[in-house]
Amino acid sequence: MKHLELHIIQSVPVACLNRDDLNSPKTAIFGGVQRARVSSQSWKRAIREMAKESAPELFNGDRTRRMVKELATRLENNNFVKNIAVIVAEQIAGIVETLDSKTDTDGYKKIKTLMFFSPAEYDAIANAISDEVRAAAAKVASSSNALEAFKDDMKAIQDEKKKEMAKKDLEKKEADLEKTQKALGKALSDKSIRDAIKSAQLKDAADIALFGRMVANDHSLTVEAASMFSHALSTHKVDNEIDFFAAVDELQSKADAGAGMTGTLEFNSATYYRFAALNLDMLKDSAHLGSMFKEERQTVVRTFVEATIKAIPGAHKYTINGYTMPSFVLGVVREKGHPIQLVNAFESPLRPSMKGFVVESINRMSAEYADLEATWGIDSVFAKAAVQGSLKEQINDSLCSIEPCPLDKLIDGMVEHVI
Repeated sequence: MKHLELHIIQSVPVACLNRDDLNSPKTAIFGGVQRARVSSQSWKRAIREMAKESAPELFNGDRTRRMVKELATRLENNNFVKNIAVIVAEQIAGIVETLDSKTDTDGYKKIKTLMFFSPAEYDAIANAISDEVRAAAAKVASSSNALEAFKDDMKAIQDEKKKEMAKKDLEKKEADLEKTQKALGKALSDKSIRDAIKSAQLKDAADIALFGRMVANDHSLTVEAASMFSHALSTHKVDNEIDFFAAVDELQSKADAGAGMTGTLEFNSATYYRFAALNLDMLKDSAHLGSMFKEERQTVVRTFVEATIKAIPGAHKYTINGYTMPSFVLGVVREKGHPIQLVNAFESPLRPSMKGFVVESINRMSAEYADLEATWGIDSVFAKAAVQGSLKEQINDSLCSIEPCPLDKLIDGMVEHVI
């Protein structure tokens, strides 16, 4: 498997980048001590957002439960009357995922699970709707309207005999509606919808190819992620701390003492080891970005690598902003084998010192890389590192075979290996 790897050392000050169900910064035990942790899902979200901002024409997928609204809007653009568009959209969404009884703020039903789809896939589904489906949906709409109108008329009936007769008519109209719904389901085959989704290339949704999609109801629509991430872990022991805060009521009477509001917030600070990898062979296959030209895939990979290096989760960004840049980024490309983390360099946690954790983290990671090369004969066709300027002299002797270079040269060198 040809792949690239990113090994990143990044120090983050007072922050709560990723919190658990108790609003505490996430942690994990590694090497027998507690570490600060940021889940891969959290960091991937930040990377996807940055990639979409940098190249919106390539990273245009959306993860949402509002599939019905998206489909209905496209069907309306294809000259469907709104109520018929909604009926068809609900039927299609029910094929892909289970519909929820709850509706969104616009009155559309939602699906029960977040789904990752691209605009091209929504358009392909909308364009696959036949005249037969349109006619069947119109009959459903007519039967549904007739049923609702009859229910309203029944409310005004006072006579008991007429009520009994009306109930029988109601049962008949409900049976008619059920019959038309079955006819719509038959006209709108599951296979046609799945084929329409599969026919759409992911040219506008490299994020789906990179980060993957799981469809529990239909595994044929599942897209295996070409990228791989680990949870970011601190290279040292970390204990969460508690911030007590008080807010002033600026219109409070002078006779009233005390704060207008008090509360607590947990935080920590850490130097993290981050790891990400990308399967370049998989990225080229037909289920991912095989329909793209090599130059387009290179643009995708360039955007992915840059976003992975620079993006950071935005939790509590207005109150305890944790935005920093990495101190060290090692980029590796291998022609075969599987991606290998360097996290075991920190299985024995770093000890606090007046020099901080960054330099020793870089030295440990570089030594781990050299050890793996020497011990297991792990080859690479590219291995360079972007280093923060102020650190170069302190770590130069520990880099061994790793060549330091500017960030743009690092990214260019990795992109050259895209196939």
